[in-house]
Amino acid sequence: MAYEKIEQLFINGARRPGSAGETRDVIHPATGKSVATFCEATSDDTIAAITAARTAFDNGHWRSFSAEQRSKILERVADILTRDKDLFAEAESRDTAKRIVEAHYDMDDIISVFRHFAKEVLKPHVREVNTGRENVHSKIVVEPVGVVGMITPWNYPLLQASWKIAPAIAAGCTFVIKPSELTPSTTSMLMEVLSEAGIPDGVANAVYGAGATAGEPLSTHPDVDMVSFTGGLTTGKHVMASAAQTVKKVALELGGKNPNIIFADADMDAAIDNALTAVFLHSGQVCSAGARLLVERSVHDNVVDEIARRADNIVLGSSHDDKAQTGALISAGHRDKVEAYVAAGIAEGAVLRAGGIRPTEPELADGFFFRPTVLDNCNTTMSCVQDESFGPVLTVEVFDTEEEAVRLGNDTIFGLAGAVWTTDDDKAARVAAALRHGTIWINDYHPYVAQAEWGGFKQSGVGRELGEAGFAEYLEHKHIWHNLKPAPSEWFPEGPE
Repeated sequence: MAYEKIEQLFINGARRPGSAGETRDVIHPATGKSVATFCEATSDDTIAAITAARTAFDNGHWRSFSAEQRSKILERVADILTRDKDLFAEAESRDTAKRIVEAHYDMDDIISVFRHFAKEVLKPHVREVNTGRENVHSKIVVEPVGVVGMITPWNYPLLQASWKIAPAIAAGCTFVIKPSELTPSTTSMLMEVLSEAGIPDGVANAVYGAGATAGEPLSTHPDVDMVSFTGGLTTGKHVMASAAQTVKKVALELGGKNPNIIFADADMDAAIDNALTAVFLHSGQVCSAGARLLVERSVHDNVVDEIARRADNIVLGSSHDDKAQTGALISAGHRDKVEAYVAAGIAEGAVLRAGGIRPTEPELADGFFFRPTVLDNCNTTMSCVQDESFGPVLTVEVFDTEEEAVRLGNDTIFGLAGAVWTTDDDKAARVAAALRHGTIWINDYHPYVAQAEWGGFKQSGVGRELGEAGFAEYLEHKHIWHNLKPAPSEWFPEGPE
């Protein structure tokens, strides 16, 4: 049943309904029931938001804000989010069905992102250039890229939004963001926070709805200077191709198929425990999930036996169930895809060691739950090893040598993240250097900080988020050459009269 309050679009500092009058219910994945109703944007609505962002960038007083002023706004955003942390965590948990404790962890990370870019913008970004010539002053300065279109996914809605919005504000850009139609609540709430923090009208705009309608203009419209997309590979390719028509700057984070490599000399208690966290956190709905387990042959049986045993003991439940260790998948359709993925893997020869079914508990029947799954006897020719399930599915491969581990770890079109477990520091360094992935953990899995770049090699994406490079994505670099003593060049001297 639709909610009486319908959340409206946020354009040019004000709420407004979608021009077609259509709405969409947001469904709580753990119960299958509506938890919010949002207006659906048409492409015309998104174009109106782009126009507002364009006007604010070209003609508004936002361009006059100093780095110090933008930094203070970001700090105020962080302060307000700290104040309202519980409200945001509850909304995030309702949309995604992730455990409330995970939603609180996410909020801490989000706050740290805004604080990081509040500091990053204050660093000097002007570079003097030694031209080797007298009487020339040459320098590189940075300017905001302009209007940014942002498209964010459903698994970490506000976190992924913060990775784009914070550096965009720091740089002095304006933007239009379209969150996933499945999880728009916290992005919508953030618009009010930005206004409270002092963002001028038109700088921050949000539209809601399906990508084909609400999202398409963000990659095609000529008034958008950059598009930043986080999501699936197929959609990312479409965004990149669409943006090419107007030669926009593009930043893409497209997921991965991430190898988690356990050598025989690893600390096995730590390696096994983290292997479970790597793949089953948030029911595997994590772009950097360690969904490929590569185990040295001599310890394979013991490692996989213990992982399968513990996977079967993982407790599923709702967001506020204190006993639950992970939650539901985002939708019934996504669960269907994960089920088909597992079935295809078994048909290819994988051996089911745990899970592979929906839970049988009556209290979970209405939600989109799927048991943590372990598929053994896998190899890189299988679709379950090469394709991303984005669900709680672990595939297991074996290796005999360090060189084979590296070769298998790199045998993927993706290159987002990976890990190596060994007590041999030299081996760890060699493997980390050889793996073609954007983040490599040694004897750990999943931690990140806002100060360090995040992004992938190969088809995991283009560009970086977070860190210094994540800020640079939202900047244009301009060279200014100043001749202090201009004189005729005499290249084409005056000819005879």
